[in-house]
Amino acid sequence: MTFLEFLLRNRPEVMTRVAEHVMLAGISTAIAAGLGIPLGILLTRAARLRGPVLGAINVFQTIPSLALFGFLIPIPLIGGINARTAIVALVLYALLPIVRNTYTGISGVDPGVREAARGIGLTDGQILRIVELPLAAPMIVAGLRIAAVVGVGIATIAAAIGAGGLGVFIFRGLSMVNNTVIMAGAVPAALLALVVDGVLQFLEHRLARHR
Repeated sequence: MTFLEFLLRNRPEVMTRVAEHVMLAGISTAIAAGLGIPLGILLTRAARLRGPVLGAINVFQTIPSLALFGFLIPIPLIGGINARTAIVALVLYALLPIVRNTYTGISGVDPGVREAARGIGLTDGQILRIVELPLAAPMIVAGLRIAAVVGVGIATIAAAIGAGGLGVFIFRGLSMVNNTVIMAGAVPAALLALVVDGVLQFLEHRLARHR
């Protein structure tokens, strides 16, 4: 059976696995953005927290993904053999590029621009909202782009803990020693990563032009 024949014959399951994969990567990236962008902003205001926070987030990047899934399983409330554990792990992996790029983007705003904003009477909150965030937006989106693409890739491993997604085909193909089944998971995951990367790259370039 060829790759295309397999996809057509198993179209309902393929669509289900793609939807699961999008859900895992999308929810985790959204949660990471909701946590990471405010945290990155906080680091620009509290320099003493910068080292400890970035160091702690960096630690998660050094843990192999399958091992991190395993470490999370026995933890009450967030653990278990389910999608929740996978989403927590994906959020931890997504935090670093989002926090770092948010911090770098806002820190890179010209101090003269800030002084000019203060000179016309803007408060610190207004400077952040009106000046710093719009100028840092391309850098922040670049961080989201990295996080989203990495999330799509790592989400394939989530099938190992019963979270579904396209990794189901990859693990099934490995157990069967069947390259066609492996490709049924790997190729759509790669295409999904390219689509996500392309969409966010387009948004990044649009924001850079407006900037």
